[in-house]
Amino acid sequence: MIERRSSAGDLDKVRKAITAGFFRNTAQRRWDGSYRTVKSWRTVFVHPSSGMARVDPPPRWVLYHELVETTKEYMRQVTELKPEWLLEIAPHYYQENNLDKPEPKKANAHRQDAAATVATEKPSLSLIEFLKV
Repeated sequence: MIERRSSAGDLDKVRKAITAGFFRNTAQRRWDGSYRTVKSWRTVFVHPSSGMARVDPPPRWVLYHELVETTKEYMRQVTELKPEWLLEIAPHYYQENNLDKPEPKKANAHRQDAAATVATEKPSLSLIEFLKV
């Protein structure tokens, strides 16, 4: 017989279990408030109907169930995650350099007009720095 257990009150255990099923659907918040999917580098946004859209400050790392495209590409059914879970749960899919590398040069070329804004923003932390905080 399998012992029944509950994680009531421990949201991290529940989020970690969801992460195990949807580990490919992750995104990191960018300086402009949008999110960038970790592997495909797509710019996405939290859907306005999501409870996560009202969280202030917004989480740095999120996991989503699906993407919906209207005027923008939106993430639906969004929850916060800890990036170290990705290395623990899916080491076959993520390596540490996936989680702390800068955007590809091709993506940066389209942001020349935003260079002044970027210069005033605080740089994002690498995964190692993030875990020390």
